Amino acid sequence: MNDIDVFAEIGDLKEIDYRNTLAIASIIEVLVDKGIIDRNDIAKKARLLDSMTIDELRFMRMRK
Repeated sequence: MNDIDVFAEIGDLKEIDYRNTLAIASIIEVLVDKGIIDRNDIAKKARLLDSMTIDELRFMRMRK
């Protein structure tokens, strides 16, 4: 793989990351606008998930 291919792939990944972030932000905005969730709830959950280890996240998923 040459340098140009690597730069092209990085550019593609940035575009994918942007689109995923936009989709998530849009979903959050719709849920907040409809009164389904609160921004503070999202912030609390984000802090909780960010503080957890991979093993804790896996365990949490298995319990559901």
